[in-house]
Amino acid sequence: MNNAPYDLRIDSGGDEFAVSGPAPRLSWRPPSDAGRPAEYELECTVGGVPQPAVTTAPGRHRFLPWPWAALGSGQRVAWRVRAADTEGSSPWSRWNTFEAGLLDEDWQARWISPAESGDDPGYGKRPAYTLTTRFQARSGVRSARLYATALGVYEAYVNGERAGSAELSPGSTSYDRTLYAQASDVTAAVRAGGNRIEIIVSDGWYRGRVGAFRLPAGWGTVLAARAELHITYEDGSHQVVRSDETWTSTRSAITRADLMDGQSTDFRAEPGAEQPVLVDQVQAPAIDWSPGPPVHVVAARPAESVKQLEEALWIADFGQNASGWITLSDLGPAGTRTVIDYGEHLGPDGDLATAHLDSVRPGEEPIPFVQRDEVVSGGRGERFEPRHTVHGFRYARIRRDGAPLDPASLTMRVVHSDLRRTGTFVCGNGDLNRLHEIAAWSFRGNAVDVPTDCPTRERLAWTGDYQVFAPTATRLYDVLGFSRKWLRSVRDDQLPDGRIANFSPDGRRIKHHLDDQFAMMTGSAGWGDAIVSVPWELYESYGDREVLAENWKAMVRWVERALVTARTARHQSRIERSADPLPHEQYLWDGSFHWGEWTEPKAKAADGTRIDPIKADPVAWFMADKGEIGTAFLYRSTSMLARVAQVLGRTDDAARYAEVAERVRDAWRTEFLTPDGRTTGDTQAAYVRALAFGLVPDELRGASAARLVDLIRAAGTRLGTGFLATGHLLPVLADTGHADVAHELLLQRTAPSWLYMVDRGATTIWEDWEGVDENGDAHDSLNHYSKGAVIRFLHTHTLGLRQAPGSVAWESFEVAPVPHPSLTWVRGTHESPQGTITVEWQTTGEELTLTVDVPSATTARVVFPDGTTETATTGTFRATRPLAKGALRGRT
Repeated sequence: MNNAPYDLRIDSGGDEFAVSGPAPRLSWRPPSDAGRPAEYELECTVGGVPQPAVTTAPGRHRFLPWPWAALGSGQRVAWRVRAADTEGSSPWSRWNTFEAGLLDEDWQARWISPAESGDDPGYGKRPAYTLTTRFQARSGVRSARLYATALGVYEAYVNGERAGSAELSPGSTSYDRTLYAQASDVTAAVRAGGNRIEIIVSDGWYRGRVGAFRLPAGWGTVLAARAELHITYEDGSHQVVRSDETWTSTRSAITRADLMDGQSTDFRAEPGAEQPVLVDQVQAPAIDWSPGPPVHVVAARPAESVKQLEEALWIADFGQNASGWITLSDLGPAGTRTVIDYGEHLGPDGDLATAHLDSVRPGEEPIPFVQRDEVVSGGRGERFEPRHTVHGFRYARIRRDGAPLDPASLTMRVVHSDLRRTGTFVCGNGDLNRLHEIAAWSFRGNAVDVPTDCPTRERLAWTGDYQVFAPTATRLYDVLGFSRKWLRSVRDDQLPDGRIANFSPDGRRIKHHLDDQFAMMTGSAGWGDAIVSVPWELYESYGDREVLAENWKAMVRWVERALVTARTARHQSRIERSADPLPHEQYLWDGSFHWGEWTEPKAKAADGTRIDPIKADPVAWFMADKGEIGTAFLYRSTSMLARVAQVLGRTDDAARYAEVAERVRDAWRTEFLTPDGRTTGDTQAAYVRALAFGLVPDELRGASAARLVDLIRAAGTRLGTGFLATGHLLPVLADTGHADVAHELLLQRTAPSWLYMVDRGATTIWEDWEGVDENGDAHDSLNHYSKGAVIRFLHTHTLGLRQAPGSVAWESFEVAPVPHPSLTWVRGTHESPQGTITVEWQTTGEELTLTVDVPSATTARVVFPDGTTETATTGTFRATRPLAKGALRGRT
């Protein structure tokens, strides 16, 4: 082996350097020229002290348990690895370094809170506060680390220099049970003599507004921060500065800060008299270190155009719907007020339009959607960057009286979790490339520390959305740490009876308000099932067994709750059919609330107006029989739980849940499937779900798939699926011999379709299939990533790259492209745990040439459209085969 292992990592996050707990797991990728699984030798120093060398079992290179003594607070680690087999050793990898954070038991700092005035202006209107201390330092500083966290959103500064680069710290968590801290290297900021630490803290996720109806978060009512600065001098001595009663509090120049509504800053504002901080006014969970990546400013975009609508009013178009904020470098003379409103759409008059994002409750006035930042210039050349809020937008309306606006002073800062890209796709069809791009943008815009539904109206981490998109996310980005962090909140918010909250972190804290009406709408199939399906997707994609273990109890509680509900609650239609339950009904999950398929294409009235079934008759929608959906997901989660149990060595549980899954499947077939392969609901979504989940017997799959095609043709070759089934639609068609129909839907240009979005200028995926209608009017969110799950089909079928059945972490994979006449070439890559996989194919006449780069110690099965197969091993595989007659219609 001439190449070294590479991509050494630990399973923790961090801002400018990786930060771990006491025993991080170690991972790396094998040498690119390793022909078979090798043993690995590891070397390590902790605090500069060499540790005993460690040798792993052959092939063990993922999530190696920490093999040395548990780390102490602040210890710095360097480690490297090399492969070894009977032919010799590889070169050593590069050294990888990280630090242990300040562990919870070692924190001595006190929680300090600002001295807030008694006239609380209310939610969305509160200022941010500055907490300050001063200290003396000697010369000869070797290193300085600031450890900090908050109940609220905070920024920290040492002598005016910002600590770290993470945004919106400490992030979105279920604050009653989980709190993460951040570590920053502030060595360069500490100077000999007098020094100052400032922490600016605002409401954030902790007590700000949340959700479509701008309800106050219920985590707490008092802001607080906790910080320790650890200084090490060249002579080996140490100094610690901690938050305590000696710190002071003042109002900051940020006069209003809310994550949803926006931020106001007055650079003329005087800080006022310093007041003593309040000490230990809060209760907080133990401090931990996040497994997820930080939120960063990941890109900066200038305005593509700035148009003046009228005197003192401009519209800026940044060309891309995204999550973030605007920085403004020219604030005008002292006293100049600039107001920035953010949105996703422009109306016919060219002005910002946001009414489509207003929230409406039956019988109540709409709650207007507002994202507004304001800044008043101090006349000293300040730069405005509103870091205590975040917005979803493409356009900004800027109003300024008395001073011109320099378009060059506007910059969009794109802000989201700093996810590492792991998958690419490009082909000869520009429309599909654009679709892939806007779906990826849509996910990124909704990956602000947690996977939200939209970055505007609700900005909540709905479980259903990520359940739908997670299998696509794993093809685009490394989302393991990001997802593990979110799943901890899902577990934190689980209700006492096992139900999973609709969204997590759940600022409404439904687990403590079971009499709330929303609690009745908690525990839906397709939403709560995320606690099972997301960990399983992570395990299959990354090979992380621990993600199954840490979610096992929550999975069991969820599935058992659903099984109990199936046994004890019946839908009214079945009660009317038979006073006593039929034998199979004990496995029908039909007697509790389900959101259902959700956002299916809306029917239209005779005058062309769209009919919303929920608004038209909410009672009928609420009471409708959704047992087909509930029982289908109960089968999938129960059978998946059996597989999880098998992986975890729980053989009795595996056998029991496998048997229960069969009973649920049989009950579904008895109730919802006719002998000729039709579903009783007879909708596109029902057939897609039944075929994707394996509910239809093999002998009826052809008939069910044919009926699905009939329904698609009857709709004018347009899809009729909604939230839950759309991601499975094209794969189901292709895998049942109808790839031609799948491609017709993929390339359909009239609504409902994906290319309708592309043709209407979408830069992110819409919530509604007609997010911008033919009249140019917007509907619902224009950045709602779930329907973007279609691009997984581009990876798994168009490109043809997927894991082999039973494979974990891409130890083996298949390449089975499904070509189409509209495509002459496709190329894609995937950064797998084994190494980089590259697939490229092109057609010339009646032949297809396929090239595959196979990582080390990995095998691939290559399936050509003419039906021939080949086995490819480490290295580059290339072959040309004929496009057999009928090959373009897909695989059976």
